[in-house]
Amino acid sequence: MSAIRNRRAFGPANLHPHGFTLLELLVVMAIIGLLAGYVGPRFFSQIGKSETKVAQAQIDAFGKALDQYRLDVGRYPSTDQGLQALMAAPVGEARWQGPYLKKAVPADPWGKPYQYRQPGEHGEYDLLSLGADGQPGGSGPAADVGNW
Repeated sequence: MSAIRNRRAFGPANLHPHGFTLLELLVVMAIIGLLAGYVGPRFFSQIGKSETKVAQAQIDAFGKALDQYRLDVGRYPSTDQGLQALMAAPVGEARWQGPYLKKAVPADPWGKPYQYRQPGEHGEYDLLSLGADGQPGGSGPAADVGNW
């Protein structure tokens, strides 16, 4: 029995190893191309959505820090003090108990600074990112993301 197996393993069909034919390689490349054409656009469309979600999560975290600041100081930082009041005590602010953030205030996911206004148009303060285009308004990835 083992002699039969050995003959098959070393028979004439197995003396010359086979490679891939050009046709087989072209079929595989076509399949990869089709998959890339189908998956690629779906993947890249999710990137804009994730940046918007990151901006919203950061705005929510800043909102919590601003609320803690208000509890300690008795009011929200002024527009001039901005979000930097969460990291360093404003001049003459004796009741400041910060820092209220673990790290410095980052830029939004598009590399632009967050906008902070107090009093705000939508509430006691407005905290927003102007989106991918850096301009007010817009839709899709260019839409403003805020605390309203």
